[in-house]
Amino acid sequence: MQSNLDRRRVTGPEDSSPPVFDDSQNGALPQFSSTRIGRQPRDIRPIFLQTGLITQANGSAYIEIEHTKIACAVYGPRQLKNVAYSDRGRLNVEVKFAPFACPTRRVPNKDAEDRSVASLVHQALLPAVRLELLPKSSLDVFVTVLEADGLAGVAAAASIAASAALAHAGVEMLGLVTSCAATVVDGHIWLDPTEREQDNGRGTLGVACMPALGTITSTWQTGSLSIAETLQCIKECQERCTDAHFVVAKALTVNQS
Repeated sequence: MQSNLDRRRVTGPEDSSPPVFDDSQNGALPQFSSTRIGRQPRDIRPIFLQTGLITQANGSAYIEIEHTKIACAVYGPRQLKNVAYSDRGRLNVEVKFAPFACPTRRVPNKDAEDRSVASLVHQALLPAVRLELLPKSSLDVFVTVLEADGLAGVAAAASIAASAALAHAGVEMLGLVTSCAATVVDGHIWLDPTEREQDNGRGTLGVACMPALGTITSTWQTGSLSIAETLQCIKECQERCTDAHFVVAKALTVNQS
């Protein structure tokens, strides 16, 4: 006997009940404290990095830093067609936020932060990639932000993931690029700030560098910082970039073994 049920429709349960919420929790965030909770001001959050998760790409990397989760894929080098000859290759970086990446749902293709983060990642990687060895070619870097915890943390994590993905793809580079951010809260420097810490800070500075060469590839700043605070932030961010460099190198070594 043929069944009259519509097999394309997922039927719900026969009995259901409304959800019960706990009235004792009103959902309000605790008051921000000038004393950092959970880690010291100079500590950065643990970094998880793995390469080779996207098999269709020439190189890929996934990075997770607590509430910041990013996937990166590299395609190329590809030959440019219907364009004038150039003795240097072209590096293209595209950043997209998943609609569920932030507490407030993001509308695709209508967010300016995509282009801002893409510009920061491009500036961080450009001095490291040897584009002079790739004439009339392009390297395409696609970054997908799955979860975001502040623009500073996203830009730093995306730079690390993109550098690892480029190395995994076999692209020749002068060195691995790592990045770290710092914010000033009540006159104290906090490294690797979260979104709430960045919002309550007076100014934020990000540094991308090649620790193996001791070279800074890019810096950016928002807010107000004194010259002394800026120099101190750069120095401490470079020290933490060295720590992140070991994580990237280890992830690439594990993938090759």
